Amino acid sequence: MRPVLIVDYGLGNLFSVARAFKAAGAQPAISSDPRHIPEASLLVLPGVGAFGDGMKGLEERGLAGPIKDYASSGRPLLGICLGMQLLMSEGFEFGGRPGLGLIPGKVVQLQPKDGAGKPLKLPHVGWNKILRGQGEGKQYYFVHSFIPVPDQGEHVLAECRYGDTTFCAAIRRGAITGYQFHPEKSGPAGIQLLSRFIEGRDP
Repeated sequence: MRPVLIVDYGLGNLFSVARAFKAAGAQPAISSDPRHIPEASLLVLPGVGAFGDGMKGLEERGLAGPIKDYASSGRPLLGICLGMQLLMSEGFEFGGRPGLGLIPGKVVQLQPKDGAGKPLKLPHVGWNKILRGQGEGKQYYFVHSFIPVPDQGEHVLAECRYGDTTFCAAIRRGAITGYQFHPEKSGPAGIQLLSRFIEGRDP
């Protein structure tokens, strides 16, 4: 089984992610030690919570620099939910704050409305279908109030819709991939995505 390093920066459902990777055929390990990152062959940045808290957790543990160095090496990096948002240049949850800057763009609040123009409930929670791109037609599980907005359309890997709003549900730049949804909570379809990441296959 191929080893996968899951980054612990104080936020996220780490053990759920580890179980999913094990089911997908990997040998997962969880670490908050920045010295382990340069040794990784597959790196995962999970997370649940606010953008500012996520960046604070990475910086306080000395993880941000090693993650950037790892990404520049061209080895595969996967961000999940908040972890995916932290890959962007800047987040605007409770004010603006720089992110890791690995994919140019920003993270902004989702502002969906129903057919009558009334705001829909946030966070967007539950199963939703991918409209375009990777996993088109498949259902994945979402829990979020903010969305990534890449500067370049070529970095949008998949799109989804909530109410009247179409939003970016997955991003990619080179070997860096991010999912706004939770593959570890998305049943067989999510495990399949993780398996393809492990195997280095394009979804």
